[in-house]
Amino acid sequence: MKEQDQIAALMTQADQLSQRGQHEAAVSRWMRVLELEPDYPPALNFIGVNSMLRGDLAVALEYLQRAVSAAPGFAMAHANLSRVHGARGDTAASLASINAAIVADPTAWGAHMERARLLEGLGRTRDAAASWARGLSYVPEAVAQSPQLQPMFLQARKAVMHNQAMLREFIEDRLHGAAGRGNHQELERFQHCLDIVTGRREFVTARPLVLPYPRLPAIPYFDTSQFEWAPAVEAAFPDILRELGVLLEQPQRFVPYVQTQPGEPTGQFDALDRSMDWGALFLWKNGKRLDANADLCPRTEAAVGLAPQNTIANRAPVVFFSALKPGTHIQPHNGATNTRLTVHLPLIVPRDCGLRVGGETHVWKPGKLVVFDDTITHEAWNRSDELRVVLIFDIWHPMLTPLERELVAHTVESMVAFYDDGADLGEL
Repeated sequence: MKEQDQIAALMTQADQLSQRGQHEAAVSRWMRVLELEPDYPPALNFIGVNSMLRGDLAVALEYLQRAVSAAPGFAMAHANLSRVHGARGDTAASLASINAAIVADPTAWGAHMERARLLEGLGRTRDAAASWARGLSYVPEAVAQSPQLQPMFLQARKAVMHNQAMLREFIEDRLHGAAGRGNHQELERFQHCLDIVTGRREFVTARPLVLPYPRLPAIPYFDTSQFEWAPAVEAAFPDILRELGVLLEQPQRFVPYVQTQPGEPTGQFDALDRSMDWGALFLWKNGKRLDANADLCPRTEAAVGLAPQNTIANRAPVVFFSALKPGTHIQPHNGATNTRLTVHLPLIVPRDCGLRVGGETHVWKPGKLVVFDDTITHEAWNRSDELRVVLIFDIWHPMLTPLERELVAHTVESMVAFYDDGADLGEL
C-alpha cells in the first residue's frame, strides 16, 4: 500500500475511533501517521488537543507548536495553541495565537469570540466589543440557534450593545454643537446614520463596512457630466501622465497598497497583503501630504484639488497612483462608507483590464474619469502582460449637504479617537 493510502486509512480509523469516544486508540493511529510523515499537521493537532484535555500541557504545547510551524495557515491548530497558552497562564501568547487563527481564517467566528474573551480579561473592552461583533456576524444561522451557545451569544450581544451606547455618547459629545443647526430633513438623516453606527437601526442599502449613511441611492457609476470640476481634471491628463512617467523611473517610491498590521486579520485583501502586485505611490495619505512624492507632482495635485475631496483629520484626503501588475486580480470587496465616492483617472490601461461595480463592468479609457460608489461590491483586474496605473482619490458624496459633511467628519474623527488609532476601522 502506498504511503498516502496508508495515511488516509489511518485517518479514517482515527476519526471513527474518536466518534466512538476511544480517544487513546485514535491517538495511536495518529502516532502511526507521524511515523510515516513526521510533520503531518492534522495528526500533530489531534495529539496536541488530546494531551491538553488530559492536562499534559507541556506535551500539548510541543505538538501544537509543531502543527502551526508545519502549517501556518492551519487556523484550528492556532486556536488550540491559544487554549494551551491560556491554560498555562500566558495571556499574551494566547492572544497572539488566536490572532494568528483569525489571520489564517478571518471568518472563523469562534476565534473572534475567543479573542473577545481574552481582550475583556485584559480590560480592553472596546476592542473586545469589536471582536464580539465580528464573531456574531460570522455565526451560521444553524449555530446561532444552538441552545448550548445562547449564554455566550447573549454575552456578546450585551457587550456590543453597551459599546455602541458608549460610542453614541462619545460621538454626541464631540459634535461641537453642529447637530443643533440645520433643518429637520438633514438632521433627521444624520440621526438615522448615527442610529445605524450605534446599532439602533439597520442599513438597508449597499454594504459600507464601517459608516453607512442612509437614504443615499446605491448608484454603481456616476455620470461625470454632473460634476463641474471633471472636465478640468480630465484636461490635466497629459501633465499627470508625464509626472507619472518620472515616478515610474523611481520604483522604490511605490509600496504595497495592502499593509495589514501584524496580528490583525487581513480580511478582504488577504492574497495581496504586503504584495507589490498592487502597488501604490501616495501623494496624500490619511489626511497628510507626503511631500517627497507630492512635490514631484504639482500638476497632479493641482488637478485633484479642483474636486471636493474629503477632509477629515488624520483620515482624508487620500490621493495615490494605483499600480496593478500583470495577472493581478483585486478580489470583490466593499468600501468603508458611502459618504464618499471613489474617483479613478486612468493613466496607463493595457488590454484586458477592467473594473466591475455590482453587476456592471467598466473598461477604463485613458484620461476619462470614472466615479463610483465603492460600498457596492466591486473588483478590478489586469489580465494583460503590462502594468496598469490609475490615479485614485475620493470626493464627498454629492447628495450630502455642507452640514452633513461636517457631521460625518466629526463622527469619523470621534470613531478613530474612540478606538484610539482606528485600527479596527479599515479605510474609513
